[in-house]
Amino acid sequence: MAAGTKPGRRKRWWNAPRFDVVELVAITVTLTIIVVSILGVVPKNREELALARRYGPTRYSEGPAEWIIRDFFQDRRDGFFVDVGANHYRERSKTYYLESALGWRGLAVEPQRDFAADYLTHRPRTKFVPFFVSDVSNETAKMYVLSWNRTVTSGNRAFVEQYGANPREETATTITLTDLFQAEGVERIDFLNIDIELGEPKALTGLDLKRYRPELVCIEALPEVRQFILDYFAAGGYVVIGGYLRADSENLYLTPLGRERPTAR
Repeated sequence: MAAGTKPGRRKRWWNAPRFDVVELVAITVTLTIIVVSILGVVPKNREELALARRYGPTRYSEGPAEWIIRDFFQDRRDGFFVDVGANHYRERSKTYYLESALGWRGLAVEPQRDFAADYLTHRPRTKFVPFFVSDVSNETAKMYVLSWNRTVTSGNRAFVEQYGANPREETATTITLTDLFQAEGVERIDFLNIDIELGEPKALTGLDLKRYRPELVCIEALPEVRQFILDYFAAGGYVVIGGYLRADSENLYLTPLGRERPTAR
């Protein structure tokens, strides 16, 4: 050490540089960009963040549903699913990963027939069945479709009109889930997804839950139908998986009472 010099001292936290508002905003934006680039999404809470760290950064489902399903089954291979309201074969799909990466097979139940060709081409282990799921079979149901947002197709016109005016009217043949499963020879269901825009109560009414008893149910639970869904599954001996409630506010995840219920790790 040269004569007359003093050893350097570590800077204390209270001596650290301070940032003005503009700099703080810039830092926040930069950190957000980093998170998005790493995760592919911005987690809404720590439960979703835990799932993203384990199963991310990408997903095909619109929300964290794909990660939750993988977490529940611990990436089990070769399962069987039923996807009611399947829509596009890949975009916003809760089952595309199961088939493409884990070798699952299943049924895609979707009344919009023009989705069928892509399932035939890109989903060889999934059978596309073009029915409108309801509480009775072999009737004609009306459904309302927005060409620019077909994910909100519903038998309830007022619901669809919340997203756009003048939806076109289409028709489809109805079927109950029980009749569908009998016709397709379904004996066991690992995962049942139901996302049919307020049509869930009629779909559940036509399901023999005691007979088929899926291991995991993911069901969209909008406020108008949520209580019916909760009552239906409670009567059938199912419970909501509490560990996933905050991770996904759009859907409920239910499993038979007594089964070991995971939490977001």
